Amino acid sequence: MNTQMNARIALTVGPVLYYWPRRTLLDFYAEVAESPADTVVLGEVVCSRRHEMKTEDWLALARELATCGKEIVLASQALLESAADLRALHRWADQTEFLVEAGDASALRALAGRPFVLGPHINVYSQPALREHAALGAIRWVAPVELALDALALINPPAAPVTGGPANDTPVATEVFAFGRLPLAFSARCFTARHFHLSKDQCGFRCIEHPDGLLLDTTEQQHFLALNGIQTQSAAQHCLIADAPALRAAGVTRARLSPTSRDFATVLDLFERTYNGQADAAEAAAALEALSLPGGLVNGYAHRRPGLERMPA
Repeated sequence: MNTQMNARIALTVGPVLYYWPRRTLLDFYAEVAESPADTVVLGEVVCSRRHEMKTEDWLALARELATCGKEIVLASQALLESAADLRALHRWADQTEFLVEAGDASALRALAGRPFVLGPHINVYSQPALREHAALGAIRWVAPVELALDALALINPPAAPVTGGPANDTPVATEVFAFGRLPLAFSARCFTARHFHLSKDQCGFRCIEHPDGLLLDTTEQQHFLALNGIQTQSAAQHCLIADAPALRAAGVTRARLSPTSRDFATVLDLFERTYNGQADAAEAAAALEALSLPGGLVNGYAHRRPGLERMPA
């Protein structure tokens, strides 16, 4: 039996990218606690103005989920813009209870010398770049969302993975963004505020009215992007549920599923049964399409195609 081709693909629940009310967040994570997810990434990664959960709230939630058997990763913001943002980063870096995910390059200096995760927005597109980050202490790499699956195996070969960690002897694990609206870009400007003719500092927290982002259409009335504060996302859901063989061949051991406001428990269950059970991938993809998720399903980037295309696995 080829153990590599049958190895479990761990499921990671990515950080909630949207501004959800506190009660909604707590209810969501109570559901995640009972799910087959292996790892949960917590923290506000998009906008520092979102204050439904404070540092102490995230840490308390992390401890609760850890008692349910979940590995916890605390994620730092992807775009730091102020001294307050830096202080928030150092609060994560200074605690040693949980693993931390570096949201951008500014976190690397704070985390150097201890095990940490490289977030998907850190530009790692070659093996030398991955080696450089691994030498700082990275033990897990979340690949940039637009990288093709066959490129992953060239950067972090499954037969001879890059090693990292404090002693530079830990094989770096490869994680891919396997489901959800693709987080494509960040800007110092807030596009949601601009949509409502508001300044960024007087936004009125309008993001909280759009639990899956604000759709942006082309002039032909086709869904194209989604606005989420300072973040721009794809309108469609990136979905690799039918790509498990290609993931394993590329040395991927972890798949990140990005939370949606509806049906996420079903998403987790379908991925678990398809990746680590006997469920038929085509039937699982059809079941996902039948859900009331925003946008259609795409996987173009994984196959060296435009990201908004859907390719056969």
